[in-house]
Amino acid sequence: MENKTVKKELPACPVETTLMLIGDKWKVLILRDLLPGTKRFGELKKSIGNVSQKVLTAQLRDMESNGLINRRVYPEVPPRVEYSLTELGQSLKPILDAMRDWGEEFKAQNR
Repeated sequence: MENKTVKKELPACPVETTLMLIGDKWKVLILRDLLPGTKRFGELKKSIGNVSQKVLTAQLRDMESNGLINRRVYPEVPPRVEYSLTELGQSLKPILDAMRDWGEEFKAQNR
């Protein structure tokens, strides 16, 4: 299978590189929702919440081009499309876990 990752000029700062890849609110939520496993477009849209179809599509395409997610299209009518995390996308799990833990702690201290 061909590697679809587009080589871009990466920032010198590794934190900036990470933010470039997942710094958007929707991308983090897409990652969160794909960590447990594969989802269809409609399932993602429903689980993420208040995101437009246009924005979700754009975010998924960007994440696919950066090698974070796989997009699988089934030759059916109507077309079925499934999204899953690549190995690179799965490697972001510790970052998302840390974000969840920090958010839980913050919420507990500010009740």
